[in-house]
Amino acid sequence: MGFKKRVEEKILDVDASMQGTLSFKDPVNLRINGRFEGSLQTKGNLTIGNTAVVCADISGDNIIIGGKVKGKITARERLTLLPTAVVEGDIYPTRLNVAEGAILEGRSSMFNEYLNAEGVARYLEVDLNSIMEWANSGKMPGIKDGTDWKFDRKLVDSWVASGKIGK
Repeated sequence: MGFKKRVEEKILDVDASMQGTLSFKDPVNLRINGRFEGSLQTKGNLTIGNTAVVCADISGDNIIIGGKVKGKITARERLTLLPTAVVEGDIYPTRLNVAEGAILEGRSSMFNEYLNAEGVARYLEVDLNSIMEWANSGKMPGIKDGTDWKFDRKLVDSWVASGKIGK
């Protein structure tokens, strides 16, 4: 209950033209209506408004796009493309909603229940060497499949939520 309330209180509207890296460790409701170039790493909800023009690699939980976006998009919970969305770049959504009229130019790779080591590295935004180290030492839940590792996304989510990542 309290978690949702905290998210709703942190609403940030960005109407200006910005460049650089925006990174949020805590959940926020971020809405971009202007121009943005660089890198966006969010938790919570990210809305790219109808008037926005964004050239960035974006990662977040719940991402809603109404404007123009060029770059790689990783949505850990859901990616929604509104009818006015124009997306150019590869997308990696867990769940995907595309409204009629939205334009997507690029590849889409949805996370399935099992991820390989590269997929987990991208999903958790950590380098591949750390994933391999955690898996080989038994710190991270995974299944050895011959010489490759498979990771159940739900178990990885539970592991992260338990605070064991990086320990």
